[in-house]
Amino acid sequence: MTSVHSIPTGALEGVHAGEKLSGLARISLLIGMAGLALGAWLGWSGGEAEMRHFWFSYLVAFAFLLTIGMGALFFTMLQHAVGAYWSVVIRRIAELTMANFPLLALLFLPLLIPLLDGHGTLWPWAGHHEGGDPGHAALLAHKEPFLNVPFFLLRIAVYFGVWISLARWFLRRSLEQDLTSSPTPTVRSRKWSSPGIIVFALALSFGAFDLLMSLNPAWFSTIFGVYIFAGSFIGNCAWMILCARWLQNRNLLTNQINVEHYHDMGKFLFGFVFFWGYIGFSQFMLIWYANLPEETMWYKDRITPAWESWSWFMVFGHFVIPFAGLLSRHVKRSRFGLLFFACYALFMHWVDMYWVVMPNMNAPSLGGPADGGSNPFGLMDVAVTVGLVGIFVSCFARRAAKHPLLPVKDPLLADSLAFENA
Repeated sequence: MTSVHSIPTGALEGVHAGEKLSGLARISLLIGMAGLALGAWLGWSGGEAEMRHFWFSYLVAFAFLLTIGMGALFFTMLQHAVGAYWSVVIRRIAELTMANFPLLALLFLPLLIPLLDGHGTLWPWAGHHEGGDPGHAALLAHKEPFLNVPFFLLRIAVYFGVWISLARWFLRRSLEQDLTSSPTPTVRSRKWSSPGIIVFALALSFGAFDLLMSLNPAWFSTIFGVYIFAGSFIGNCAWMILCARWLQNRNLLTNQINVEHYHDMGKFLFGFVFFWGYIGFSQFMLIWYANLPEETMWYKDRITPAWESWSWFMVFGHFVIPFAGLLSRHVKRSRFGLLFFACYALFMHWVDMYWVVMPNMNAPSLGGPADGGSNPFGLMDVAVTVGLVGIFVSCFARRAAKHPLLPVKDPLLADSLAFENA
């Protein structure tokens, strides 16, 4: 593994953030704690109904961050698996992002409260809730050997064990490479990336089934894990673009990341917007065509008066607009254009998680009102999301302040610095 280019003079300037990111870590932690406290207070002071709303909002924010972390882990392993050199200068951002999995495991712990309260506050099967349709009772009884609290917790522990172990292993190899000119750490990463992707894919799919699909325990879709994966990669691509721009605005990585690298990140973002749309349509089309009650109910819950406008917003906002906007090569190479669509894609990924989670709070198929009730979106959702995102950013910034912002001795670094699109 030998580079065909040499590293130019000054190419390694601006790779240590130090105090610039330490300050961000402190500020974002304060903002995060304040947002989370506000959300918890709004839930506690509003009574049982608002407290239930708080837990659904918490799960939305948690799923949003968890999927970004999973997207970062997949991005890292993918680059090693294919031997990509263009991405070396931005790969450390993904590596530092996936290093937040231990934090995400801690952020999952509050969800034990609604899981163990015996009322099925979030997951109806945990409270032995049979749903609004009497026909669901037999389905739930059939799934009880899988959907029960002890086995659920065991599976969640396994998923986080997989994600944390993979993230720590690949980050350690990358940091080892910073200390030696031997390509051995990078070679080991490439060797184990393909098996890692297989294990990761299984953990992501089953994690999506457990955390999100089982919110409506009678519903099932074998493509749901792929749907969540597509959104995860969109979220991570957008996050990496924003991080890179933020760092460069503070005179970090200015000599390393250029328009060519942003162009390829824009390609990834565009490609997975299309892939997400394809998977989302495939899931809908197959369920619509089969017309089985235990499958169609999930979409019926999302075309009630409370959620119909959100569903149309998902079609146009998450697919049509970013697809048309990112189609042009000029936009992907434009500083403002790509930054705008990165912000937009990250916002729409949050909307996607909200659309997946929140309709279950008053779903007709789970005994809720026939019209889906009122749309609950409000200050609490914003506060809880700001809270968890602030804590996530703080942890990311604190770790990034301690390490170089790119793999300084990666054997393909020189090729990455000299990369040009054809």
